[in-house]
Amino acid sequence: MRRIALLSAAITLAVASVCAPAQESSLPDIGSSAGELLTPAQEREYGAMMLAQLRHYDYLLEDPLINSWLDTLGTRLAASSDRPRQPFTFFVMRQRQINAFATLGGYIGVNVGLVLAAEREDEVAAVLSHEIAHVTQQHVLRGVERAQRDQLPILLAMLGAIVAAQAAGGNSADAAAQAAMVSAMGLMQQRQIDYTRSNESEADRLGIQTLARSQYDPAAMADFFAKMQAKSRSNAAGYYGPTPDYLLTHPVTTTRISEAKARAEQIARSTVVATTTTPNATRNERIPKNGYSLPGDARGLDNPLLPGTLKLQGYELSGGETGFFEFARERMRVLSAESPRDAIAEYERLGKGKLDDAQRYGLAVARMRANQAAAAAPVFAELLQEHPDHLWLSLALSEAESLSGKAVSADARFDSLLRQMPNNRAVALTYARSLSERNTVEAGKRAQAVLRPLLGAASEDAVFQQVFARACEIAGDPIRAGEAYAEAAYLGGRPEQALVQLNTLKKRPELDYYSRARIEARIAAITPTVLELRRQGVKDEDLRRR
Repeated sequence: MRRIALLSAAITLAVASVCAPAQESSLPDIGSSAGELLTPAQEREYGAMMLAQLRHYDYLLEDPLINSWLDTLGTRLAASSDRPRQPFTFFVMRQRQINAFATLGGYIGVNVGLVLAAEREDEVAAVLSHEIAHVTQQHVLRGVERAQRDQLPILLAMLGAIVAAQAAGGNSADAAAQAAMVSAMGLMQQRQIDYTRSNESEADRLGIQTLARSQYDPAAMADFFAKMQAKSRSNAAGYYGPTPDYLLTHPVTTTRISEAKARAEQIARSTVVATTTTPNATRNERIPKNGYSLPGDARGLDNPLLPGTLKLQGYELSGGETGFFEFARERMRVLSAESPRDAIAEYERLGKGKLDDAQRYGLAVARMRANQAAAAAPVFAELLQEHPDHLWLSLALSEAESLSGKAVSADARFDSLLRQMPNNRAVALTYARSLSERNTVEAGKRAQAVLRPLLGAASEDAVFQQVFARACEIAGDPIRAGEAYAEAAYLGGRPEQALVQLNTLKKRPELDYYSRARIEARIAAITPTVLELRRQGVKDEDLRRR
């Protein structure tokens, strides 16, 4: 019932964004009751439901390395925000339109197109810090409250969505219409708030502060806005096609750019950048001068042994660039292309000049995905000599060697990485996938062993569940494989399919007591959701065709 109620709230937002004009308030929202509309747990539940639907319609780009880069970047920014304890989930949309959005529960999505348009990591951080501010200031939740206050017919909107889903049928055109409706949920929510100038101004101001506290360039926000404005003017002249989606939800004006520049210049005048260089890395730190501290940066320490009045100026987590931006951008370019061959053709167009190291990496990844692993491996090896101990290059070389038949060498590299970084998700998943490609019982058991230490923290990790299921399957462990496949279906927005799989698995005669208990517990947890969906007339489209 709660999931359906939360979905109806999402539909309400969509209707409100169309029916209600944008509201602007020049006064602060004192004593807002937005927190009474949905509990934090309900917000997170809604966000997880939306993510599952996006995954179901293949809108997500889920790659362990890219997800790790974005999560590291987002977590650093979130830790320096006004609400560092707010949980966030960052994810990548495979679309190449320039866009980003925030929704309930701290779920923040970034399109591949936005990263491809950025010239440096600071610009991506600027957009993320802006979206983080929308969450920490409860702009999205207040949008839900406004929709409810307008007394929109929530139940009628929900029934309308169900009727539309029923009428869609099973052909590809109608499935695309369904996917468009689902993917628009986050965008509609953002539109409900984004045309409110006071919210946008507040998100800009707090975002710039977060950038500076995270050791990113506070001028990056103005730089990115200026770039989007220039692109908008060019597009208006018909040079580059339609206006970027980001500009539809985040209108950029000269005033807004000027204000962002002014805020960044104020921070720059009051701080100095100290650079520390070692043989392997360079670190830039923004240090306040003359006792100045960044706004909101005087934080106390939750330590009962220290005086309650003690405040530390400039107290912050380590921040700054992750060092993987250029490689992440090129990996996104490859994984978001229509096919590996299209990605190779794109690099051939880029390669009229000399490709830089990140672009050479991207081209080699594209070739490896195009079944040319033997040709890609020497490129990775050469790049690894130029960038020793680079995780992405080490993993790429290990994967290329495995795919080209050099299993012994590949396993040695993977094992070395596991020793250096035990329980690293990207290393474990890449290694397990490579082992599963061999399709032998021994390889499956080794993949199980590699993944098992991460199993306890993977209850909401659809990619992990899919890889673990395949490893168990080829290892001859059908019970664990069935459970993992069911979890992957559930996390992929298919709760009814997951329930069918679990009920089928429950009938197997070889189940032991513990396996049966786990399966029955999951059936009990999933059944209420499926029953409510059926009561509302919503049924899994694949099961409906059987």
